[in-house]
Amino acid sequence: MTAPMRTPRTGRSSGPAAREPRPEPGLSSEARNLQWLLTNLVEEVPGLRSVAVVSSDGLLLLSSDLLLGEQPKTGAPEARPGPKDSSGDLATLVAGVGSLTIGAARLMDGGGVKQTMVAMDEGSLFIMAISDGSLLGAHAAPDCDMSVVAYHMALFVGRAGHVLTPELRSELRQSMEHAQ
Repeated sequence: MTAPMRTPRTGRSSGPAAREPRPEPGLSSEARNLQWLLTNLVEEVPGLRSVAVVSSDGLLLLSSDLLLGEQPKTGAPEARPGPKDSSGDLATLVAGVGSLTIGAARLMDGGGVKQTMVAMDEGSLFIMAISDGSLLGAHAAPDCDMSVVAYHMALFVGRAGHVLTPELRSELRQSMEHAQ
């Protein structure tokens, strides 16, 4: 019998007893797949604190905080605070900064905005365009490897972009309304 593998960042099990995201009952396979991709992103990338997908009109579609739920009280190796510990706050920041950079690109005839990064003393905010104005935002620790975060976010965008249809966005919005 082999022991479950441990993730390097957290030491949590990735075997059968690993914590799985809480899927919403009745979600389509596409919605569950996006939930899995988002959960995998935040669990596997060192330094990521929280991740959110935001619609073009600023509504939260997916959040790692709501998918992963509370950290276990015992054995939790580290806390992962998000902005004010709220997925709604991260969504607000992503929508606001995303809108600001899109406006700046229009004023400067710069074309579409692909990514935005804000480096702060105590963390970083990464934003990437997904499709049709939807955005992926990530809050990371100050010691994260920015190139690793950007690379894994780009992988998520590549996988999620073609499936994030208007129907799926509507389904995810309804799911988030029920979760909050």
